[in-house]
Formats: sequence, C-alpha cells, structure tokens
Amino acid sequence: MPKSLVLRFLAPLLVLAASGGVHAQSLEEMAGQMIVVGFEGDSVDDRSVAALREEIAQGHVGGVMYLKPNVASLAGVEAMNAAFRAASPDLPPFITLDQEGGAVERLTQAVGFTEIPDAATVAARSSVAEAEALYADLAQRLAALGFNVNFGPVADLDLNPDNQIIARYGRAFAADPQTVIAYDQTFIRAHEAAGMLTALKHFPGHGSSTADSHEGFVDITDTWQESELEPYRALIAEGYDEFVMIAHLYHARYSGGVEGLPSSLTPRWIDGVLRGELGFTGVVISDDLEMGAIRKHFTLEETVTRAVRAGMDVLLFSNTSDPRASLADEIRGVLVAEAEADPAFAARIAESYQRIVALKDRIR
Repeated sequence: MPKSLVLRFLAPLLVLAASGGVHAQSLEEMAGQMIVVGFEGDSVDDRSVAALREEIAQGHVGGVMYLKPNVASLAGVEAMNAAFRAASPDLPPFITLDQEGGAVERLTQAVGFTEIPDAATVAARSSVAEAEALYADLAQRLAALGFNVNFGPVADLDLNPDNQIIARYGRAFAADPQTVIAYDQTFIRAHEAAGMLTALKHFPGHGSSTADSHEGFVDITDTWQESELEPYRALIAEGYDEFVMIAHLYHARYSGGVEGLPSSLTPRWIDGVLRGELGFTGVVISDDLEMGAIRKHFTLEETVTRAVRAGMDVLLFSNTSDPRASLADEIRGVLVAEAEADPAFAARIAESYQRIVALKDRIR
C-alpha cells in the first residue's frame, strides 16, 4: 500500500495521539517509540553514546537499557542519563535497568552503589513495611541517577525449587500468591513515590518452568499453573497500569496452534489473557528479544512483526548477541515497512504509541 494511503488511514489516530500534547510527526516516530535498546559505551563522551543520544533526539528510539558493561562509575551513569533526557525533553526516553537485588543488579558495590538482597531474602527477613522502606531507598537512589524505569517487581511464584532462572537466584518473593502480591505492592509503591515506573514480570509466569529462556526453548505446557496469574490479576484489579513484561514461554494450549510460538509472540496470551481476561490497559513490553528462545528460532523480521501483531507495545533488545549501532534502524525499518504494507499493522503501531506517550507523561 502506498505510504500516503497508510498515513491517510492513520490520520484520525495521529490526532488522538496528539491529544496528550505530544504530536506524532511521522510513522517513523511512532515506530521509534516502540524500541528500547541496549548500547555500547560507559561514558557520555563515547561515540556510541553520542550516536544513541542523537537517535533519541530524532525520535528513532524510545528508550535505553543498561547492562553492567555500561556502568564504569555512578558519575558516568548520571552524566549519560542526563544527556539521554536532554535529547528529548518533551517526550523523554525510558531509561531502564534491572535492579531487583541479589544477583540481578546492574549497579553494584564495585562502583559504590549500595546493593540490596534478592526478593526471597527480603520476604524471609523483612516485614512488608521494612521491605517498602528498603525499596523506597533503592528507588530514590536510582531516580537520583536519572533512571525512570526499574524492571521489577518479579511477580513469579517460586513453584519449582530446581528452576534455573527464578528459584536459583532467589528472584521470587514466595510460592504463595498472596505473599508475592504484598511484596510486589511495596516495590511498586516505593518506586512510584520516587517518580519511577515499574514492570511486573515475567508474564505469564516463569516460576514453574524447567529451563531458562535466555538459553533456548522453554516449554511450560506441563508445568504452568493458573495460580501464576494471581499476582497480575490482583495488581491489575487494583489499578496497576505501568508495564507488564512478557516472557518467552511456550504453552501448547495458548499458542494458537503454532508449534513453538512463545508467549511474547502470541496474541492469545497478550491480547487474550493479559488485556482481555485480566483487563490490563498499560504498556506491554517484551523480555529481551535477543534471548535464545527467540533468536534461535525467529528472524529479526519475524520477531518484530509477530510481537506487534500479538499486542506488544515496546520491543526490548539488549543488543548483545551481535552488537551494532544500526540495530534500532533495522527494527524501525521492519516496523515501517510492514505498516506501509498493512493498515492493520499501522493501526497497531498507533495504538502502542498512544499508550507509550500516556505512560511517558508520568515521568516528565
């Protein structure tokens, strides 16, 4: 379909997107806001960081993801984050990291950042009130460095003691849904008080799995339990509408008949269960789309188009499997090309853009 016809089709949606005070200049800008990428460099003076800052300024990237190699010093992190924010003050980038505590931390004692225990230890040793104070201190310190999204809390249930990615690192608060809900609430409230956004993860539930999606295919057909939805059900019912992070987990009865199709690429999980059954109205973000469960089975084009059609709003790429400065351009190119060929896909991009802009209004 000619680009002019696609844009004419999108015109009413662009008006809606502009109603919040931020006007979408192009399909490319809307697509760019759906992309959060990892990057090389650990200093504001690095060429790779300067290039990423320019991509943010042009609206080609909606956010950045920190990993440990990006952290040489706290002063360096603060300077990079200030530069990222200054690049797009009207539509600020999501500046994200995983700072759960325990083994899953990007900022560590090695650079002078006070670490906290993992979730299992917090729940075992601290009351809910004590946990909220702990997370409030963490969130305030993250916000002071310029971060605005912490990928947590973990909403998984600790159902499999041999689990390689949740139980092994003490990432779940408990096996009991009510305990998980209570401690998730403290994490969320503490971050909201500091002006930070959070992300419930790993939907639809990684705690019962018997493999690690970082490494490859994970089949939860025979292990997943309905109770793993309870933290999401309760928190969404209370009004939670920030991020939900979708894991790369295969369940035969939720795959739409496509063998090996993971939850991150499956409409049945995202539009069906998360939005339809549980009523989630916020932003849906993928777990890293370069994990083995994805990159070993799907091309970049397949990953991007399937994820968006499934209902994904934000595509998270760590940019670690084949690091390159062009990755965001490649992702955006896939999004725009598909939108120009398919009005329904273009409408999905516009819907995601509206949700993203509404959430970014909270971090200005």
